[in-house]
Amino acid sequence: MGDGTRRSFLKAAATVAGAAANADSVGAQAPGPARTPAHQAVPSDLALRVKSLESLLVEKGLVDPAALDALIDTMEHKVGPRDGARVVARAWVDPAYKKRLLDNAPAAIAELGYTSGQGEHTLVVENSPKVHNLVVCTLCSCYPWTVLGLPPVWYRSAPYRSRAVIDPRGILREFGMQLPEDVELRVWDSTAELRYLVLPERPTGTEAMTEEQLAALVTRDAMVGVAKVTLPTGDHP
Repeated sequence: MGDGTRRSFLKAAATVAGAAANADSVGAQAPGPARTPAHQAVPSDLALRVKSLESLLVEKGLVDPAALDALIDTMEHKVGPRDGARVVARAWVDPAYKKRLLDNAPAAIAELGYTSGQGEHTLVVENSPKVHNLVVCTLCSCYPWTVLGLPPVWYRSAPYRSRAVIDPRGILREFGMQLPEDVELRVWDSTAELRYLVLPERPTGTEAMTEEQLAALVTRDAMVGVAKVTLPTGDHP
């Protein structure tokens, strides 16, 4: 593997592993608390670990660099939270589709052209004024990547994976969400066989918005459950 190819891969791998925490245009959030929570910190040796792993896999002949480039391109440009946002927006504007989504998420998601091919099942859990859902994977980082792309760094971190179960309201506060005590908080633990996607509440004042405009409001964090979907400042009725 030439130095140029190696450098290109390392750059892409670092982007894949680390930039997910910053999210793309759909996943981006307003600035959180001034203090960065521990579970959002990026390991300082990340690039070195990526380089070592890539070198070992290539040298052992276990990975084809061209296949890796193709996978990285798919993850960076062809799947991501924009897809999940379109699923959510369709459910908001089409009651029949929403019912199909809640009854059989994989089939409903496939209607929009998003399939994983890995055999895992996805369950969509709906937020309401009295119920809020939060998704975690306590064992590793299982995630509905078909519609959300790669999981952010904080989702994979040990502090988030443990505290989301032990102190879920505390985790939400660190993300800037103060959940009222009379709202039931349900925590869903993803596995390799079953992934969860949160269907957020549709914000008030969006009745005249198109499906495309609604999709632009939906963030990755809202589909994990650490945020709500809100109108941009100044757009409130």
